[in-house]
Amino acid sequence: MKKILLCIVFLTLIGACSSDNEGVEPEPSAGLKATFERSTMLTNWADNIIIPSYDAFSLELDALNTSFDTFKTDASTTNLIAFRASWLSAYKMWQRVSMFEIGPAETLGFRLNMNIYPTDSEKITGYIVSGTYDLSLSSNRDAKGFPALDYFINGIGADDEAIVAKYNDTDKDATFTYVEVVLTEMTTLTNNVITEWKTSYRDVFVANDGASATASVDRLANDYIFYYEKFLRAGKMGIPLGVFSGTTLPQNVEAYYQQGTSNELFLEGLSAVQDFFNGKHFGSSTTGESLASYLDALNTVKNGEDLNNIINTQFNTAREMVAGLASFRSEIENSSLPTEMLLAYDEVQKAVVLLKVDMVSAMSISIDYVDADGD
Repeated sequence: MKKILLCIVFLTLIGACSSDNEGVEPEPSAGLKATFERSTMLTNWADNIIIPSYDAFSLELDALNTSFDTFKTDASTTNLIAFRASWLSAYKMWQRVSMFEIGPAETLGFRLNMNIYPTDSEKITGYIVSGTYDLSLSSNRDAKGFPALDYFINGIGADDEAIVAKYNDTDKDATFTYVEVVLTEMTTLTNNVITEWKTSYRDVFVANDGASATASVDRLANDYIFYYEKFLRAGKMGIPLGVFSGTTLPQNVEAYYQQGTSNELFLEGLSAVQDFFNGKHFGSSTTGESLASYLDALNTVKNGEDLNNIINTQFNTAREMVAGLASFRSEIENSSLPTEMLLAYDEVQKAVVLLKVDMVSAMSISIDYVDADGD
């Protein structure tokens, strides 16, 4: 029955992709397109969203490192709880920068080194026992970053008392060393990305304001849609749900070891995506030139309604559906068929077509990545 419903979902999505291509009216006149300055949008993205978001994330990592140092000095339940709170705060802030895999982040493989899940707990345990490992290797991406910290903070024992006991047993030094190596790499990568943005890449990014496949707007628009489709929609929901495999994979939810956190991270990621679409300055209600205002400048209409409004409405609908769910892990593990989560996933999926087909068509942007998951 589960596979039958999943097939129905697939067919529904395929139908949506074909029907949603109808009624789009991009670029009503060349004059309207000429009034929009891409350089102004790039400046807003760099100075008011991307760099401030990275700075805020760096501060969260500093706080995470401080809470770890305190826990290392005194591995108590109280300090574990504080360490966990800092981890969650930093993890939520990570959702604000994960979509910007361009420039220095792309060069360093920032996202791949910070948040590959599920983490491989058996590999981690083996490394702690042996004391020999190189986390810079691509083969070890599933043994570090936020997911590895999830294991160390939430999954290394059955409850807080058992977790604290692990940090006070005979292997405690090796365990603390491993966590410290993970945090040091995360901090170093983040500092490198920020430094390059501020010293050189920001100006390169803003100056590359043309309308070609290699221009900044086209590249970041592609990266933005790719993040939404592959990491937010598929990674956080579709893969654990079994949408692409036909078999549910609850162990593949983000932040597997702490119930409910996967939902929080998804909703934070969705808000980040919507805020970026609307050009919202980080930490402020002020907005600047954006994908939304670009669509407005083009007067892009779909079925008689502004495409900007349609996209925002769909984001809001998806948020409402996801917010009504139990924890992703329990939705999948405790239901013979996770119907409510599948319905929420459908609403998340609808925005893919609006962004990937309607929006880019209006802006004359070509998708530069290959879609291989059949949606």
